[in-house]
Amino acid sequence: MIMVGMVIGSAIFLSTGIVAASIPSAGLILLAWLVGGLLTLAGAFTYAELGAAMPEAGGQYVYIHKAYGELPAFLFGWVFFLAYMTGAVASLALAFAEYWAYLFPRVALDRRAVGILVIVILTYVNVRGVGLGKTVQNVLTIVKLATILGFVGLVLTVGETTPLDFMEPSRTMSVSQWALGFVVALVAVSWTFDGWNNINFLAGEIKSPERTITITLVAGTVAITVIYLVMNLVYLMAVPVEELAGVVRVAEVAASASLGERAGTYISAAVLISVVGALNATILAGARVYYAMAMDGLFFASAARVHPTYETPSGALVLQALWSTVLLMSGSLEQIVTYSIFVGIVFWIVAAASLFTLRRKFPELPRPYKAWGYPVVPALFIVASAGILVSTLVEKPAESLASLGIIILGLPAYWGWKHRRSAAH
Repeated sequence: MIMVGMVIGSAIFLSTGIVAASIPSAGLILLAWLVGGLLTLAGAFTYAELGAAMPEAGGQYVYIHKAYGELPAFLFGWVFFLAYMTGAVASLALAFAEYWAYLFPRVALDRRAVGILVIVILTYVNVRGVGLGKTVQNVLTIVKLATILGFVGLVLTVGETTPLDFMEPSRTMSVSQWALGFVVALVAVSWTFDGWNNINFLAGEIKSPERTITITLVAGTVAITVIYLVMNLVYLMAVPVEELAGVVRVAEVAASASLGERAGTYISAAVLISVVGALNATILAGARVYYAMAMDGLFFASAARVHPTYETPSGALVLQALWSTVLLMSGSLEQIVTYSIFVGIVFWIVAAASLFTLRRKFPELPRPYKAWGYPVVPALFIVASAGILVSTLVEKPAESLASLGIIILGLPAYWGWKHRRSAAH
């Protein structure tokens, strides 16, 4: 529930228009999501071995620390806090605010104020306990999946649809145009799968992690890929591909075209619920990394504070909420998404590469699960992720270079924390 709820947020309801603008072909659009799902599955097999072997709070931070040492691990946590996870929280809160304003135009609330309010409420829920956060997550995910299934079922049974030509207009595209457009489309597809690896951050609080993490990553990725393929098929049946290109509220447009204007309003409400579920799961998972860093003396000491009653990392949750609010106030949705996606892919690659390093450095480490297809599958994941990273750098150079700048700024921050820790001893 946490994985599906975290990954399926707002992106699948918004990104098909971006993909259609790059590859205006029903067949290529569906292929892009299939490839994105397969790449994510390769990453899931890789992370499943890491999570089962080292079931500790912090996920990637733990793997990078053990494989490469303190500095690379700190840089991961530094970027994770400054841009990646807090950026995800801020972008989801902004997406919630956008749909809130659309659904409730008469409620005179500033959109950023709405975004901040939802961050505060969900942070409080997660401070109150993992049990409460889990219950909220389960309810929101069930409602989300029921709504998606209802939407798909209605369009396929009673909605107005058009026959699909899976190749048109790809026949008019050159091979170079096809290849470039497909790579650009994969960047948007990656956004829809973002968060697939975050379940590993909760490993320290998962029962039977050596088994549960593997099942969750693999089964969750397969389920999400199937949902995404079916959703895109429905979009393409409801609206001709040339009319989808560049559209932002794709799900709303498809629902209105196939089922009537009122259905568009209902699907917007579903997106609102979906975003809340993804936001809650992101808040739940993210704080565990700052907690792990603080326990190593590489972050604010307050982030290691555990609530005396609820036994949650309350200090890390509060810090996450504060910085997410700063990001929300300082940037646009598109900028925040680009920052978070770019640095996220950087550390997808670094953590996946740690699998090879850890097998060599610690052959005796218990591995209840070993990555399927090793070494080919993990290597394919790394190479494909690197290709998406380069494409993002080319398409969004300013935001990507700013993300790299954040990583570099982590060097003096690390030396400062290290000096402070040495002085304390």
